[in-house]
Amino acid sequence: MQPLVVDLGDRAYPIHVGSDLIGRSDLYAPHLAGLQVLVVTDATVADLHLDRVRRALGNREVASVVLAGGEADKTLDAVSRIVDVLVERRFNRSAAVVALGGGVVGDVAGFAAAVYQRGIRYIQVPTTLLAQVDSSVGGKTGVNHPRGKNLVGAFHQPVCVIADTGALATLSERELRAGLAEVIKYGVLWDAEFFDWIEANLDGLLARDEGLLARSVRRSCEIKAEVVSQDEREAGVRARLNLGHTFGHAIEAGMEYGHWLHGEAVAAGTCMAADLAARMNWISAADADRVQGLIRRAGLPDRGPAALSPDDFLRLMARDKKAVDGGIRLVLPRAIGDTVLTGDFDPRALAGTLEACRADIEPPFFD
Repeated sequence: MQPLVVDLGDRAYPIHVGSDLIGRSDLYAPHLAGLQVLVVTDATVADLHLDRVRRALGNREVASVVLAGGEADKTLDAVSRIVDVLVERRFNRSAAVVALGGGVVGDVAGFAAAVYQRGIRYIQVPTTLLAQVDSSVGGKTGVNHPRGKNLVGAFHQPVCVIADTGALATLSERELRAGLAEVIKYGVLWDAEFFDWIEANLDGLLARDEGLLARSVRRSCEIKAEVVSQDEREAGVRARLNLGHTFGHAIEAGMEYGHWLHGEAVAAGTCMAADLAARMNWISAADADRVQGLIRRAGLPDRGPAALSPDDFLRLMARDKKAVDGGIRLVLPRAIGDTVLTGDFDPRALAGTLEACRADIEPPFFD
């Protein structure tokens, strides 16, 4: 299958999507300028895939850092641990980092690559659905702060993304569904036909049909590559990719990182955005129902936790990176496939959404 390309001029890079790619040396070699490579992964993924990556890297000097995994590792301490190994092994500016794992590994390893010696190259090898369709593409790297999600980081584009859909066979059911939240998000924010396709094929996606999963990954990456090529630094259209994230990041921070998976929080946030848009007559009630219904069918939450009050939400949302001069800005749908970033929303409608879209629910959200 032909790779996709994120077109950033002389920093353009390929996205390879397909099965049995992790162990292919020909996908790594063109993007490695030197002989030193540090593989950053987590304990679960290391057992499954680290040896294959080592073999694919050939006779290079390969070191590794194995994190525990999960949001608890998305910290400056984890970045420091990676940088310590790079320094101790005397890795130079031609060295590379390989991020082998889910979104947390990619974000932390990418940030370490961004700051070590003012930036070295790195390759993304995402092993979760969420990372394959979203966080591995676009160059956003960083860590959480106790007061907010992703508040410390840098834009640093990878030199290659290797999305091996075969790795999805080992995902837990909960991780698979969390990844589908980001797939659904792309349909809502950019591509109504893709949303229709997800509706029609959701059962097959949940059953892990590899062909359907590969198609969902490829189309999601096509959308993100198109957006990032237009707006690398999120000065305009790229902000639309944050549909559901202002609500979702508030949930993650308010419930302590890791209690809700990122995709679960985005699912609830997408439903809350649809509810707010419907309250303001920006979208039809029927479209809002379709969005919320598809989220529910995927076994994902369609509302936030009752443990967070409306005031809690407002306080946490005000810390979002899209906020300007203390004013909350939200990505809201105008129709399925069309969204806008705006601070021009009815605060009474937002209050109504924050009150109505809460429930006494706990993960996991499916039977």
